[in-house]
This record gives sequence, C-alpha cells and structure tokens, in this order.
Amino acid sequence: MELESFLLDPPAYFAHANVDTIILAQPNKRLAVIAFKARIRNRIGNARHKLYQMLYCNRRVRFKKGNSEHHEAQFNFEFLRPFGFDTIPELPVISALYDFDVPQNPEINQLLQPYRFNLILHTKSNGHGREWPIKHYAALARQLSQYPDTHLWLTGSAAEGQWLAEHAEELLELQNVGNLCGKYTLDQLSSLINAADGLIASGTGPLHISAALGQRTLGLFPPTRPMHPGRWAPLGKRAQALSLPISCAGCKDSQAATCACMENITPESVAEIVLRWRQETLAEKSSSLAVSAISD
Repeated sequence: MELESFLLDPPAYFAHANVDTIILAQPNKRLAVIAFKARIRNRIGNARHKLYQMLYCNRRVRFKKGNSEHHEAQFNFEFLRPFGFDTIPELPVISALYDFDVPQNPEINQLLQPYRFNLILHTKSNGHGREWPIKHYAALARQLSQYPDTHLWLTGSAAEGQWLAEHAEELLELQNVGNLCGKYTLDQLSSLINAADGLIASGTGPLHISAALGQRTLGLFPPTRPMHPGRWAPLGKRAQALSLPISCAGCKDSQAATCACMENITPESVAEIVLRWRQETLAEKSSSLAVSAISD
C-alpha cells in the first residue's frame, strides 16, 4: 500500500510520511525534484558534477570517487558531513555497525532442512557486476555433488531464471541444484540467505545482504578499477572476496559481462573455500546437537 501511494503521488507521500532527510547516494534527478517539492527538510546530494543537485539539494557535499582507495561503503559516510560526521570509518568498524533482524520463514526452513549444508549461488548480477562464467558454477556444482548432504540453491529474478533456463541447462539438470529464481520477495530472500550456510555471487545486491547478515559470503571480482574488491568487496564478519592480482585486456571493456579475469577464477579455488565452509558448518551443527542432548 505504501509503495502504491508513493507511485501515485511521490511528493504527497513524502510530505505525509514524516520524512525529514533524504540522501541521494546515487544521482537521480527525479527523486531530487520530488524531495524538493515535498519540502523535505534535509536534502543531501553530491553537488560536484550535477547541476540539479545544486538546485534541489539544500545540504550539499562535494567529493570525487575517481582513484580513491575508499570502499563504496566508506563513500556513503561523506553524505553525513552536513550533520557533523566528518570521519570516514575503517571497514571493520562499518561491518560492526550492522544490526538486522531477519524473521524466520518456516517454509524456507523446511526447504533447507533435508540438507546439512545449503549453499546459495546467485549467478547473475542484473548487469551490475562482472560475472563468473555460468560454466564455472556448473563445474563447482559437479564437484560438490559427491557430498549428498550438500545442496545448492540458485537465486535471482524471474528474468534471470529465464536466462538460466536458456543458457544453463547443464547446471539446472544437476540433482544437487535447486532453482529458486523469481520465487521470493526481498524479505523472503533475506530469510533464505540467513537460514542457509553460505552464498556465492559476483558484485550484486544479495552478495552485500549476505555479508551484512553475517552469513558466509564469497564475492567474485575482477581486479580492475572501479569493479575491484577494494571498492565493492562484501563487508561482514564472515565475508571474503576472491580476485586475481592482475587485470586482463578485456577488463577495459566496461560493457562486458565477463572477462579472462573472471574466467581464470577456477571452480577448484572456489570449491576449496566452500568445502572449508562445509566443514565448519558440520562441526557447528554437531556441537549444537551435542549441547542440546546434554541439556535434555
């Protein structure tokens, strides 16, 4: 209902929603105009390049990302300078600030229950990141098929699920792989990620959700700016990134979905990390069962 109200009359929605601050972390002229018309008290935007940010934002910051060593999460703290926050935290400090309450979903818990280790593969990025080749996901799934207690779940939008149906038949036919693309809302996907035992993806939203929830998370990246893990690595207590040390020639093509840097992240190197996760998970679950038995 709230989304419907926003779509029908955005300025009226903001004006009556008790919103006093809007941060335009990404330049968006339409939202800037809406915030202005709604007379939101604090309208914060980066006025370095966009004239409309100067016109419609009344709390302006100025910074350039360029060749900065900052992570994207650190850049976001620049928008708090109008409130007197003038320190950019270190990455471990930022990840320690996360505090999410993700509800349990009985249907999802029942789906995962038959397997002792559940791994989510978010294979696509909706064009927002350089992707690990789908054939590598299939090779990883084949390597993990020798562990009957391990199951892999594919997530993504309905459109990405259709892409997989057309281009990843080999992956979808594996018995240790389940396809959940297009089946869940964002809230339900968060519950799935939280209930599983790990997630692998390239640079995309679910990767960062997983890391923020404290889930075991592996991000696969090219080493080239601005796509490199120094800018986009997942931040979390159990998050990590995998990337080659040297860029390939294809990295310079910003429109490419993949490149040699991603091709050369081998399924074997990813499987090594996953099997370490599996070992940790099985040990934790065995310990938990032992504690429960003693308590009973």
